[in-house]
Amino acid sequence: MKNAIEIKELIKTYDEKFTLGPITANIPSGEIIGLIGENGAGKTTLIKTLLNIIKPTSGSINIFEKNYVTEEDKIKEDIAVVLDDMFFPEILFVKDLDGIMAGIYSKWDSHLFYEYLEKFEINAIRKINDLSKGMRKKLEIAVALSHHPKLLILDEPTSGLDPIVRNEVLDIFLNFISDEDHTILFSTHITSDLEHIADRIIFVNKGQIILDDNRDNIMDDYGILKCDETTFATINQEDIIRYKKNRYDYEVLINKNNKTTKKYQKCIIDKITLEDLMLLMIKGDK
Repeated sequence: MKNAIEIKELIKTYDEKFTLGPITANIPSGEIIGLIGENGAGKTTLIKTLLNIIKPTSGSINIFEKNYVTEEDKIKEDIAVVLDDMFFPEILFVKDLDGIMAGIYSKWDSHLFYEYLEKFEINAIRKINDLSKGMRKKLEIAVALSHHPKLLILDEPTSGLDPIVRNEVLDIFLNFISDEDHTILFSTHITSDLEHIADRIIFVNKGQIILDDNRDNIMDDYGILKCDETTFATINQEDIIRYKKNRYDYEVLINKNNKTTKKYQKCIIDKITLEDLMLLMIKGDK
């Protein structure tokens, strides 16, 4: 399977306070990749570096086997973007975007654009300034999908959407990815969305990738052992990945293999969520 994105030894240094990388990762075509991490971890910096909005300090980025820095014109039509800080001029009417985008993208599909407007219940003759935050986000998604891209790069695409619309949008992403030539890089704080649709999770913390694995492997391999202080004192340190002391008990992140589950069979071992994993990996003690 070909890689949609290849990142090799990527570094972006701002100052002494923050450095992204070095990051090396391959993102194959035909998958949804979830990008997680707390605010300031480097997710948006990584995305903007991939898009050549921010210049890397060193390293290389290939998209569809082409260098995006030097061959951007050859591949930009195959990439669609929805960024957290993205916006359209507020003085425009929604319908104005149809003509504007047709002049930018040779594969712009006006019919598909209006289909999305109808699906998302966006009035084409309304001013963008009159749309709510959620409606603007839906408009951004409609525009992104209407020029038939191969790669969707999404930064908080479901932020501000109610649960019903969020599910509709996730279904659209799943339909998009049904074509094996299509790929999605999906950064979000709503980690439950990724539990439903992501094939793989990349976890970024303090500018580094600390976990890069198949979603099912993560959900199957990790667990949270809950116990009192007396039991916690008996747990082998080698079995503890991270732990958190609560008021009445301990939560311990463990590798949920047969050995550990048998060893601690008297304890409660809960299934993990991506939110649990983030909290314990970032805020937990070792």
